[in-house]
Amino acid sequence: MSRYLRACNGNTKKAMTLYRYNLKLSQEIFTIVSCFEIALRNAIDEHCLTVLGNDWLLNSASIGGVFNNSQCRLAATNINDARRKLGAYYSHPKLVAELGFGFWRYMFAQHQYTATGRNLLSIFPSRPRSTATTQFNQTYIFNQLANINEVRNRIAHHEPICFLVRQPVIDTTYVRQHHVIILQFFQWMNIDQVTLLYGLDHINPICNQIDML
Repeated sequence: MSRYLRACNGNTKKAMTLYRYNLKLSQEIFTIVSCFEIALRNAIDEHCLTVLGNDWLLNSASIGGVFNNSQCRLAATNINDARRKLGAYYSHPKLVAELGFGFWRYMFAQHQYTATGRNLLSIFPSRPRSTATTQFNQTYIFNQLANINEVRNRIAHHEPICFLVRQPVIDTTYVRQHHVIILQFFQWMNIDQVTLLYGLDHINPICNQIDML
């Protein structure tokens, strides 16, 4: 509780309130991240089924597959490990669900992106056009997904998300920024995030409560 107490100038009651708000905010943003993760992996899978064929994951990790090389070895290892874990319960949809966010994020890393045909950006049909200052390319997507993965990992490791980065100061900028990134990705994927997240997205109201403490 030390960080909460410092942020609340030693006010125990206020610190406990902030702690509870942080738990609530963590639950809320994790739900949003989870919805996005499912949407992302399903979109990638649908695209790769068309481009690479049925069982594209197993085939990619097999001898002669697009991930069966030194540059994509980790992707192949993740697929094969997940396959072994499923055992007799294997099916392609179950394998898709077994692979974590990090795997899907790395589909936009240079080597995996190239191995799958350099066309995975098509899952973002409403992505803005690149400009001289901002290139909305696969590297941009990869880096933004890294930001989402970061907040996901912070929550999974029970790290507080209601403070200014590395300082005991109440601040919700971190969560608000990541929330915007996720909503932006939904828009780029032509997903109606208002309908999808109806009754689930309470990020801004909770952030407002935290900021008013």
